[in-house]
Amino acid sequence: MRIDKWLWAARFYKTRSLATEEINKGRGSVNGQVVKPARELKTGELVSLRRDGLTRSVMVLALSDVRGPAPKAQLLYAET
Repeated sequence: MRIDKWLWAARFYKTRSLATEEINKGRGSVNGQVVKPARELKTGELVSLRRDGLTRSVMVLALSDVRGPAPKAQLLYAET
C-alpha cells in the first residue's frame, strides 16, 4: 500500500493530495529514510512525520486504503 494513501486512511491528513504534498516536501520518512509518496508501506514499519516543528513517530499495525471513522483509523497505528 502507498504511504500517501495510508496516511490519508489513518487520518493524519484530510486529503490524499495533502499527504502527497507533505511527503514531497521531505516531511515524512519510513524507518529513518525520506521517501516518495508511492513508497510501499508494510506493517511493522516506523513512520515519522514532521509537522509544525514537532516530529511524530508511529508504528504501522495494519493497512487500509479506506478512510473510516477516527476510532477505526486509530487501530492502524501505535504511537511510539
